[in-house]
Amino acid sequence: MREYEMREIDFLQSQNRVVHDWGVPVVVKNSPTAKDPGWLDAHELAILQQHWASRQETEEEQAQKAAMSFEENIRAIRDSMGFPNRNLCTEEIYTRFETIRAGENEVGLWRYYKRFSERKPGKPCLIYLHGGGWLGGTPYTVENPCRLIAQLADAVVVNVDYSLAPEKKYPNGLRDCYAAVRHVWEHAEEYGIDRNKIAVGGDSAGGNLAAAVCLIDRDLGTHMLALQVLIYPCVTMLYTGNPGYRFDIGQFEICEEQRELIDPLISIGRPQSEDDPRIEMEDVYLPSREAAYHPYVSPMLALSHRGLPRALCVSAGFDGLRLQTEYYASQLRQNGCQVRAIRYNGVSHAFLDKLGFVPQSEDLCIEIAKELRAL
Repeated sequence: MREYEMREIDFLQSQNRVVHDWGVPVVVKNSPTAKDPGWLDAHELAILQQHWASRQETEEEQAQKAAMSFEENIRAIRDSMGFPNRNLCTEEIYTRFETIRAGENEVGLWRYYKRFSERKPGKPCLIYLHGGGWLGGTPYTVENPCRLIAQLADAVVVNVDYSLAPEKKYPNGLRDCYAAVRHVWEHAEEYGIDRNKIAVGGDSAGGNLAAAVCLIDRDLGTHMLALQVLIYPCVTMLYTGNPGYRFDIGQFEICEEQRELIDPLISIGRPQSEDDPRIEMEDVYLPSREAAYHPYVSPMLALSHRGLPRALCVSAGFDGLRLQTEYYASQLRQNGCQVRAIRYNGVSHAFLDKLGFVPQSEDLCIEIAKELRAL
């Protein structure tokens, strides 16, 4: 089932070195297979070498891409997302599906839990929001991580199918996610969930939505959430104008032998030139550029982060969003929030999608389960 050995999980679980970035302690988990911190994990390297992202486009392919319509570009971006991961569960996990309404939107909810815990009350719950740049990604990509977390934590994990842009721009997806949290909180007893043990989490754009949902929960005084799990989240959509924060490529340790392969991995969240041809996902997601300044879009810009739930903030060593993640962890900590920050060296953005292929993904599921059990 796994493309790595269990001793690599043991190695990751034993890592406890702490560095202080932005004034917040970050547990650094080095790769069990990389030569040094500046090198790619061997499993990650093998995947990248086979992946389309590591291949140089031909002139013909570049011309074809330039000729694509907006709709064709969106379709191509969506098709490129996700990774075929593995089901590592050793116990039977039940799945239930239902739909709820959030305004005019229909929102799908997948609910996972251990078979024999169906009638067990008082379980913790993680409401999970998948990544995909607000315009792509699916609940199916993260089903296996959600199932494994449900098993490891003996928890209920709810996987949310929220609205995507550009068909439904902000705030549609965010409203869907908050509606999912409220629905779970209102039906907690029916699902065997302890209302005091509800967490929201997500990766990348899903981490952005999770952070924003926590701000809404605080601002409305609903206080339904006990934990936020932010996995390489985008917490600002602005390249400038974030007090105290700036992107610095010098903060990344990169070996020269792999620089050409690693450098593109750090593109997300990195300032771009005005003539860069790539579609800016936030421009597809937002109704206007001004919306990027709203804290529910860029949580880093909230006037205060006090009163938010405890947080697990997870970053990848070769991910441009690593700096945002760790800076946001410092903002939470400075505002009195209990924060645990973890950095996985040797891997890149979206490594959670590679469950069964890179050990860091399984280790992260273990860490999330620990947080849920501790609620």
